[in-house]
Amino acid sequence: MAITAVVFDVGETLIDESRIWLRWADRLGIPPLTLLSIMGGGGLAAGISIGQAFDLLRPGIDVEAEEARWAADEPDSLRSGFDADDLYPDVRPALTALHDAGLRVIIAGNQPAAALAALRAMNLPVDAMKNSAEMGVEKPDPAFFQAVVTLAGVPAQQIAYVGDRLDNDVLPAASAGMMPVLIRRGPFGYLHALRPEAARAAVIDSLNDLPALLGAH
Repeated sequence: MAITAVVFDVGETLIDESRIWLRWADRLGIPPLTLLSIMGGGGLAAGISIGQAFDLLRPGIDVEAEEARWAADEPDSLRSGFDADDLYPDVRPALTALHDAGLRVIIAGNQPAAALAALRAMNLPVDAMKNSAEMGVEKPDPAFFQAVVTLAGVPAQQIAYVGDRLDNDVLPAASAGMMPVLIRRGPFGYLHALRPEAARAAVIDSLNDLPALLGAH
């Protein structure tokens, strides 16, 4: 069955999160390399979640409370948010090419409510966008992918889901009947591409590879 809709994860698929983590390092007074190693490849290899990484770096930290203090201290800064400067360079041309080819282009990932407003402000060439905060369910819950099917308005077999992780993106998308695409970037993308389960996905190095990939499919 031909692919008629492409759905994108956000963090490290569309958005380069480097600046976010560097601001966190500055906020917590942690050397950037230390924070990036624990939050990224080193923590991933050790099976540490983001929440556990925060607690390792700052035992007992209440991340939500810290974000609230950060907002009070720097009300006009991006803090843990992002803007158009954080888009990977291939995002706009790839989304435009897919949209111009007649595919439905959708953004749906695990993100807080504020992230949806940030994405909408970028005027990306997409047909729809929704995030976990709005859906009320997060990946890898199967209900998230059922919500994606509803958002796309086509059968799961006609949807390609593009993300940087096996656990949150590739495997649950495949279980939902979608075509999973793993993009090899960000710490998860590079490391997960080495795992045997990556064989269940089409692996790409740039979003610009998608038009040809989906056209061939």
